[in-house]
Amino acid sequence: MKIDLTDTTAGEINNALVRGRRAIGTPAVGMVLTMVIVTDEENAYDSLKAAEDASREHPSRTLLVVRRHARTLRDRTHSRLDAEVRVGSEAGTGETAVLRTYGEVSEHADSVVLPLLLPDAPVVVWWPVDAPENPAQDPLGRLAQRRITDLYAVERPLEILQARVRTYAPGDTDLAWTRLTPWRSMLAAALDQARVRVTSAAVEAEAENPSAELLARWLEARLGVRTDRVVSGGPVVTAVRLGTDNGEIVIDRPEGPLATLTLPGQPPRTLALKVRPLSELIAEELRRLDADEMYAVALRGEGAKETV
Repeated sequence: MKIDLTDTTAGEINNALVRGRRAIGTPAVGMVLTMVIVTDEENAYDSLKAAEDASREHPSRTLLVVRRHARTLRDRTHSRLDAEVRVGSEAGTGETAVLRTYGEVSEHADSVVLPLLLPDAPVVVWWPVDAPENPAQDPLGRLAQRRITDLYAVERPLEILQARVRTYAPGDTDLAWTRLTPWRSMLAAALDQARVRVTSAAVEAEAENPSAELLARWLEARLGVRTDRVVSGGPVVTAVRLGTDNGEIVIDRPEGPLATLTLPGQPPRTLALKVRPLSELIAEELRRLDADEMYAVALRGEGAKETV
């Protein structure tokens, strides 16, 4: 069910959500959080599709805030809020409100979003593109327990990564870090099997890859060894090599969904290591709403010097 509202208010949007739920007989109590997505028109469809797919695991109220650029003098001087309310099969397992803001309303989107948050439920804000310099101090970011950005969406990811070190606050995370979860799990499992001391490390990836930089910093912090950054043809991270007194531990994924794990004294084995879709990354981030301490360690490149 869809309800279109033109030149509307947050109160009218809330009423439309209630009417929609009543019309299809869906209660609001099944939703566990509010997901706020802040993006532009170009990225709105893909972002909303990923959030709605993730809502099958985490039923939520999704608020998509699309800040429209002023094209005419009237757009610049006239504040307006248009909305599209979706409930039922049109909105995954939760409910969705697409909020298009014009003029001054775009600068105060938090005043529109605040009345639409589910009461007594966590709030997650996600910027697929154009994230603020300091997410925790952004007006919308202040409403959230978790704030998700994506270094893959910026032109100079390593420069922005350094800026994130300075502005980090508990609750911040980035999808460049989320993409590393399978790599980190495999490295931890490999070291559990090998039971050796790591003396050197190297991460191979395409140039300027933010996930590779975060992985290298994490290895340096957790293993206490220098980690070399080696440029490969990609895509993304292609290999991790850990030097030990008994030989190298290698996870190699030059392309495709499969990787090869090599441990000293053991035959190589093939492992699944696919590049996951956006919906899976968002679903993973919604499984925990507390501070991601390991992301902070990787971001700063510091922490306890111990086995992964």
